[in-house]
Amino acid sequence: MSAAKRNSYFDNAKFILIYLVVLGHLISPFKAEDNFLFTLYTVIFLFHMPAFILISGYFSKAYRKKGHISKSFKKILVPYFIFQCIYSVYYYYTGEESHLTVNFLKPHWTLWFLLSLFFWNLLLHLFARFHFFGLAAAAALGIGIGYWDEDGSFLSLSRTFVFFPYFLLGFLLEGRHLQKIRNIPYAPAAGILILCAITLATGQFFPKDAVPWLLGDTSYAGMGMEYWFSGLIRLAQYAVTLLVILGFFLLIPSKGYKWTKIGERTLYVYLLHGFIIKTIETAASPNVLDWLADNYLLLIVFSLGICLFLGSYYIRKFTRPIIELRL
Repeated sequence: MSAAKRNSYFDNAKFILIYLVVLGHLISPFKAEDNFLFTLYTVIFLFHMPAFILISGYFSKAYRKKGHISKSFKKILVPYFIFQCIYSVYYYYTGEESHLTVNFLKPHWTLWFLLSLFFWNLLLHLFARFHFFGLAAAAALGIGIGYWDEDGSFLSLSRTFVFFPYFLLGFLLEGRHLQKIRNIPYAPAAGILILCAITLATGQFFPKDAVPWLLGDTSYAGMGMEYWFSGLIRLAQYAVTLLVILGFFLLIPSKGYKWTKIGERTLYVYLLHGFIIKTIETAASPNVLDWLADNYLLLIVFSLGICLFLGSYYIRKFTRPIIELRL
């Protein structure tokens, strides 16, 4: 693919993925009581962050360039520190936390991604040189970390190792690999078939107490699965997730659209949407929340509205100093 088409392709993918992030977080409080929303939630969380992480890895090929680590610190860790402080204040004033404390070692909610992203860029220096042997080692670590029964949220260590194989795979992928994917006969039909099959299987067989497997922040023991074969379950999860990501990529158009531009601003949506969703959860009455949970179309449209709003030019203009550290 040409550079322009490749950028449009990934921006389209990132826009859809950030939309799924918002939708997944919006429906999360309602999933336990609604089978449809639970199935939708599990399918979304099965692949949306792994796909995001894979794309991030694809665009990290300059990791060996001079100043890359300092650039990563500025672009990733500094916004993490800023928003960790903001979320700490927000949680205190909304009553979610009784004391105002700022702990940089345990990221709030969605901020784990920034912390892990910084570590993934560092891990490339160790694993990338070994190519697909490094990928096998990364997968082994992702499986092995589940046997470590410690607090997985500390420094986002559990998620860092669980999701690192997707980041490394993205790094190892080249344009020719993407072209082969795009050239699969009847690609859109194959993508639809894969996603529909996984959705049906998830709706039928995915246990409601297995959601922590999708989040990657809990040990096997913490999920009540302290068995020798638990690692095989995660290995199977890797395989299924990659299949879903393939189906997703088969459906992404290469043409640019008006909303494609928001694919360049996904960090803004990612960092800011939590304030909207958490405010709804804490401020809305139970009756309003029940009404919202029963209106699937409203959930879908409202999530889209959040993405379009937070990905707009004006939101970027006014929040750029704290997100990109640029005026």
